Amino acid sequence: MAADSPKTYDLDDLLAVMARLRDPDTGCPWDVKQSFATIAPYTIEEAYEVADAIAREDFDGLKDELGDLLLQVVYHAEMASEQSRFAFADVVDAITSKMIRRHPHVFEDPSRREEFMTSDLWDRIKAEEKAERGEDSTSQSVLSGVPAGMPGLTRAVKLQKRAAKVGFDWPDLGPVMAKVDEELGELRHAIAANAASQAVEEEFGDLLFVLANVARHLGLDPEAALRGANRKFVRRFEHIEAALAEQGRRPRESSLEEMDDLWDAAKKAERKE
Repeated sequence: MAADSPKTYDLDDLLAVMARLRDPDTGCPWDVKQSFATIAPYTIEEAYEVADAIAREDFDGLKDELGDLLLQVVYHAEMASEQSRFAFADVVDAITSKMIRRHPHVFEDPSRREEFMTSDLWDRIKAEEKAERGEDSTSQSVLSGVPAGMPGLTRAVKLQKRAAKVGFDWPDLGPVMAKVDEELGELRHAIAANAASQAVEEEFGDLLFVLANVARHLGLDPEAALRGANRKFVRRFEHIEAALAEQGRRPRESSLEEMDDLWDAAKKAERKE
């Protein structure tokens, strides 16, 4: 390597940087005062930014976002190490062991590939792991272990999948769509009856839950679908802003009817592309 070539950092360097940042005497005051609880929101945020970069096919950005997400893992591991709970190496060992253990058709017996794809082999292995840890899965609800802090639509699909595994599921999409109509009617009724906001919120939640079920039956990720709708809204609204800016105006200086026409123009333009 040429003498003037920039240094290429590796994982050991990143671990050393985090340890330095967390040094109580010479580290960064902000980093030193952080805890698992205060860093957790950043961990979630970085995961979303990874997903966003993938959705936008921004692979240069993805490299940076994956680095930010890796930093979160290193951050939590450093704090755990400081408390003598576990170290980063333990995290690596645990996930590597888990992946080998849960893929016997890859690492042990290739003849089990079909079994893995057509059976509940993954879930059986998970159950065996819990038994080895002394956890009695038979005394737990089938819904246990779905994190309450997950995004609502994602958690809804997870809960529905768990229930479906024990037969609590509609056989096809038809009854699910009928349930959408039913829940929408109940929401309309609650609104028309001037029901308390809590009742309206409950009916709205029921509608979202069944829409998540529609997504599951269609094999869609509702969070990804909503992110796509958000991007579409941003794109079309920015078209409205740009069209008005050409006239020296802003949206607040326009009428709803005019903005609706510009929105429709944006839709037509997208369909022609």
